[in-house]
Amino acid sequence: MTQFKIIYDRAQNRHPEVIIEQILGFPLSNEEIAVLPDDRLFSLLMLRVFRAGLKHSLVDAKWPAFEQAFWQFDPLKVSLMSDEQLENHMQNEALIRHWGKIKATRINALAIVEFAQKHGSFAKMIAEWPSNDIVNLWLLLKKQGQQLGGNTAGYFLRMLGKDTFILTNDVVAGLIHEGVITKTPTAKRDLIACQNAFNDWQQQSGRPYCQISQVLALSIN
Repeated sequence: MTQFKIIYDRAQNRHPEVIIEQILGFPLSNEEIAVLPDDRLFSLLMLRVFRAGLKHSLVDAKWPAFEQAFWQFDPLKVSLMSDEQLENHMQNEALIRHWGKIKATRINALAIVEFAQKHGSFAKMIAEWPSNDIVNLWLLLKKQGQQLGGNTAGYFLRMLGKDTFILTNDVVAGLIHEGVITKTPTAKRDLIACQNAFNDWQQQSGRPYCQISQVLALSIN
């Protein structure tokens, strides 16, 4: 497998006008994540869900109305919402009236409540999950929740500050270029292959996964 230094040098050669170290992101520490309130994580999760396929500024402008409609995203309260309450939200012009995503709000609330019961809080579960196995956290969120497939779980974790790579088009192109995969990964075995490659590069460089992801993308585009 290509050494990370070679990937980094390629990225710098492709973007000589960019000081790469100045644009790389930094994740939060596990300790910082663990103390975040679950209602804020839930709000961020659903923000990511509703942003998918829509202009982000449109969703963001409506988010205060979502906060009000869903009790500031208190997971327990939302998990107990009735079908009638959810259906009523489809008449609320202040919201984005996407029935699949409105329904997913209750399902995801229930998942968060269950995670919190098992781990102490949803935030603690995410904080304690090792980044060298992050794809299995993506898969768990997708399995237990709803509307969390594709890159949605990864983007949520990145927005939260959890150290994760994201399989953007450029990152996938980079992984294909390095011979890790042959196409966009959907099967678990391909996702694990991606995880293993990032683990190797992390061990070589000592960098967080989010930075490795960014550098790989820059080495391609």
